[in-house]
Amino acid sequence: MEPDYLRLTLRFIHIVGGSFWVGAALLMNFFIGPTIRATGDAGKQFAGHFMSKTKFSAIMNVTVFATIIAGFWLYGLDSNGFKSVQWMSAGFGRTLGIGAVFAMIGFVTGFMNGMNNMKLAKLGAQIQGKPTPEQAATLAKVSKQQAWVVPVNSYSLLLAIIIMATARYL
Repeated sequence: MEPDYLRLTLRFIHIVGGSFWVGAALLMNFFIGPTIRATGDAGKQFAGHFMSKTKFSAIMNVTVFATIIAGFWLYGLDSNGFKSVQWMSAGFGRTLGIGAVFAMIGFVTGFMNGMNNMKLAKLGAQIQGKPTPEQAATLAKVSKQQAWVVPVNSYSLLLAIIIMATARYL
């Protein structure tokens, strides 16, 4: 039997991309974000540079989309073009589907998180000293949204990777 190079390539993209996606998101959510918030003006400068002068956002976008597309393609191959209800409702297929739901929650909240981080970076670059009332209101609104977006993003991505990694055994 010949190796299935398409499946091997898609699995490689999905697993390596997913690992990078989840690792980078958790690093941002648990360490870099809190450090930025705790370091005042220096944190604002770092965030402004990080979000606008590095390729982090572009690399994350490519990685996330490649991971999702590869996973969707693999699921389609394994489920006979999404036609095998028996496979999709059995343990492995069902569990991968549940993992995909958590990944999509992570995708949506990650997008929201990224947009909020860009808003905060732009705002941080504009604030000179004390924020204006308008800037303070924007800061409060974004911070309020981040208070739920970041944990939902973190935990949904963790669940997605745990569920997908163990799907074969469930």
